[in-house]
Amino acid sequence: MNWLTEIVRPKIKKTTPKEIADNMWVKCPNCGQMLFSKELKQTHYVCTSCGHHLRLYIEKRFKLLFDDEKYDLLELPIIQDDPLKFKDVQKYADRLKSNRKKTGIQDAIQVAKGKIGGINSIVAALDFSFMGGSMGMAVGEGIVTGVRKALKEKIPFITVASSGGARMQEGMFSLMQMARTTAAVNELKEAGIPFISILTDPTTGGVSASFAMLGDVNIAEKGCLIGFAGQRVIEQTIHEKLPEGFQRAEYLLEHGMVDMVVERKQMKDELIKVLKVLTAHLKK
Repeated sequence: MNWLTEIVRPKIKKTTPKEIADNMWVKCPNCGQMLFSKELKQTHYVCTSCGHHLRLYIEKRFKLLFDDEKYDLLELPIIQDDPLKFKDVQKYADRLKSNRKKTGIQDAIQVAKGKIGGINSIVAALDFSFMGGSMGMAVGEGIVTGVRKALKEKIPFITVASSGGARMQEGMFSLMQMARTTAAVNELKEAGIPFISILTDPTTGGVSASFAMLGDVNIAEKGCLIGFAGQRVIEQTIHEKLPEGFQRAEYLLEHGMVDMVVERKQMKDELIKVLKVLTAHLKK
């Protein structure tokens, strides 16, 4: 190996916001270790020092789950932007434009169809890079669209949550999505269509309080944060120190809130096992 080109690499290649150039280093947000991006990609963005699972963009998540990295995106309904004409430090409409340009996606959700272990499945994934994966009307519509497709074709529905919660800029319209997505999930259950929820870092607020915790099987990535309110808010409310590891995937598994905690490299294999069990009745 030529250490001048493989390690030092003085020239930085131009790259898209969703891609880390091979000649760049990434700092682990958990342990602070500097990670060579080329090696990081090979580990599916898991720190080789502490095992921390870095957040994934939607495109990488889909490629990780679907067979041969092949899938088709579902066309989602166009939702009215900024129904409340909301403005904080900047207009909500401008914030949407900025995030769309930065991420290359229309909103925090995309829904795709493909095979997972040979089983046709619908996957709706949230992207934390788009306004913290917050759930507004577009996310609610994405979940409902995915559910309807799964019901029509009688195939499993899978969500991958990565969200800070409801989108405050949409006010009550955002909060309504909690009830709407919950009702959609109930339709799946009534029809006997499998629903698997994958929780990643972080899954909080209105998303954790609605569809994300309603899976027939809830699978959490190792070490991810799962909860409703933040730890400081809880501690200030109850005036007590929270236990070590509170709101982490392993803590929730121990207390019966999730069914499995899985490392990213094993996620697809474990998902296939679950899908085979849950779809057995659909083949009869």
